[in-house]
Amino acid sequence: MAEKKATTKAAAEKKTTKAATEKKAAPKRAAKKVEIVINSETVGFKAGDVYQALFAAEKALSVKEIAKKAKISEEETLLGMGWLFKEGKIKEEEGLFTLA
Repeated sequence: MAEKKATTKAAAEKKTTKAATEKKAAPKRAAKKVEIVINSETVGFKAGDVYQALFAAEKALSVKEIAKKAKISEEETLLGMGWLFKEGKIKEEEGLFTLA
């Protein structure tokens, strides 16, 4: 009878161990927040990054493509594009942007 109790106890421990491992979920990562300093100097630099990316591509690009080529965030890309739009340096064609 002692053997049966040991077996039952081992089975119970196995169940609790299995349940404990199943409950563990991968830790959730918080979205990385990008802090953008907005002043004429930093926005001007982002505008330069956008301009250089469009110049190097020699074709119309989407905001996502510009950000990837310039190696900046999409938010920074939009800031730079605003500057360039104001100066008349870029234009929009069917959702894509190119140098004016």
